[in-house]
Amino acid sequence: MSDDVLETGAGASARPESRKKPGRRPGRPSGAHGEQAREQLLDIALELFARQGIGETTLGAIAREAGVTPAMVHYYFKTRDQLLDMLIDERFVPLRVELARVFNDPDSEPVDTLRAFVETLVATVDKYPWFAALWVREMISEGGLLRQRMAERFGDAHKDHAIERIAGWQREGKLNPSLEPSLVFASLFGLTVFPLATVRWRGEGSRSVSAEQLARHVVALLMRGIQPA
Repeated sequence: MSDDVLETGAGASARPESRKKPGRRPGRPSGAHGEQAREQLLDIALELFARQGIGETTLGAIAREAGVTPAMVHYYFKTRDQLLDMLIDERFVPLRVELARVFNDPDSEPVDTLRAFVETLVATVDKYPWFAALWVREMISEGGLLRQRMAERFGDAHKDHAIERIAGWQREGKLNPSLEPSLVFASLFGLTVFPLATVRWRGEGSRSVSAEQLARHVVALLMRGIQPA
């Protein structure tokens, strides 16, 4: 029962507003669990985005999957766009930087660089199970919201830099001149990520391939395809 009900008559009407205790914001998690709850919601959002796509996933669906109230989700993310921007900043940008890092060494040889890129990509997919399915749904599919958002925010600077490195190696006679630099990344992602994205679709009798085996397979294909003619 509230204090207002307990206080009656003139005493209640004369009670200063400043004495009222402010209520807790709806949906706000209590104690030290706030940041942990936020991280869990981000993880659940990624899983749902990978499973059914960003466009089909509402904040309400994230709340149901997490077993919390919609108010709690809205406390952290006012809109789905805000949630997507947080995921990009906190989950995708670090991965993007790590994948681009292998092209930043001016003294690296092309074969070593591309091998390192494949191994980093495989390690990323192995560490983050949602990455492969999300890439297929949102980065290569027409109308992918993640690709659109990433392009709007960051453009193609990292990609253009890597493409120029590949073209430079070709001019130096270090790479097969028949390679199309702009297609190298699509080829690497296709060889590496797509097989891992289809794991859930395969039947029980399908042979399981480890991340290490896949990296070795892709590198073996590359070694014959990227050598100078």
